[in-house]
Amino acid sequence: MSTLLEPLPPLPKTRLSVVDCDIHPTLTSEAEFLPYLPARWREHMQTYRRHVRQGLHGTLTHPRMQVNRIDAVPTKGGPPGSDVNFMRTHHLDQNGVEWGLLQALQPSGSAERNLEFGAALCSANNDWQIAEWIDKEPRLRGAIQVTQEDPQAAVREIERRASDRRFVQVSLSPRAQEPLGRSRYWPIYEACERNNLPLGLHVPGFGSGYASTPGGWPTFYLEEHQTFAYVIMGVFTSMVLEGVFERYPKLKLVLVEGGFAWVPALCWRLDKHWERMRSEVPHLKRPPSEYIRENIWYTTQPMEEPERPEDLTKLIDWIGWDRLLFSTDYPHWDFDDPKTVFNVRMTPEHRRMIFSENAKSVYRLP
Repeated sequence: MSTLLEPLPPLPKTRLSVVDCDIHPTLTSEAEFLPYLPARWREHMQTYRRHVRQGLHGTLTHPRMQVNRIDAVPTKGGPPGSDVNFMRTHHLDQNGVEWGLLQALQPSGSAERNLEFGAALCSANNDWQIAEWIDKEPRLRGAIQVTQEDPQAAVREIERRASDRRFVQVSLSPRAQEPLGRSRYWPIYEACERNNLPLGLHVPGFGSGYASTPGGWPTFYLEEHQTFAYVIMGVFTSMVLEGVFERYPKLKLVLVEGGFAWVPALCWRLDKHWERMRSEVPHLKRPPSEYIRENIWYTTQPMEEPERPEDLTKLIDWIGWDRLLFSTDYPHWDFDDPKTVFNVRMTPEHRRMIFSENAKSVYRLP
């Protein structure tokens, strides 16, 4: 039985100024996307379709991908998140969104076995973001989609887009064929650091072809949803211990939709083991938690919300109020409303930090 929480004081009457770091634009249909592909790959898509590493990729097998907010269907029809005009009034205006960061997960090239086709899909996705969303709504900003399994193509795409300030980060699938700390992926990180572009890892991010749990595919959607945190923890650990942040100290990593309540326990464990086995990783000059504290940020959705608000306050105190970036996950069913999301008492300064100032600093937004 759920516990009835003590009501929190009413929000101030002043309107929130929000930077939403996780908005999902959606295609109305494949036909909308095809014009952004070169003729060769357009013909390839229509003739051969896609050949991905994981058979469930893009099949919308779980309710999270099928059931969005019931009020998010555009008035003119189409999937939720497919109409920029409807999104403008239904989300950006209604929720005081000053800047909205797009996470255009589909079509993605990260899962393609044909690496050249995967790179073409990513590039077309970036063109689609600009033409169909960002140019039509100046509050939106994009993420440069790249495929992690072709680092050379990823670097070329980053260099091609880096000077376009309509893109504010690079987006990579956290589910790669190898742990993302491996040196084969380092050219991507070098390009991000050189161009002062944060790297965003959005879960679930199907790309590897491996099961989402070490024991195989889960039975329930509830299990699948829980794996989001496991995936991020594994990537997080790999990148720290392989020395990514020692090699690229100015790299900013943003973990999107993976939660954050697990961060203190993982840091304690890593530091303890590093003290005992540091001779195995001589490239790490400091405790793992110090790299984590300096180089990694977390979006708030889905946020762990304990029954006692003071527990969440202590958790954020440990992680750092400057490490959290507000996100809604619009238009998915687990959308977090900025007016009601935090069951925690926070100072006006902390509220400004989480809802806007942290993201403006990380992404260099005016």
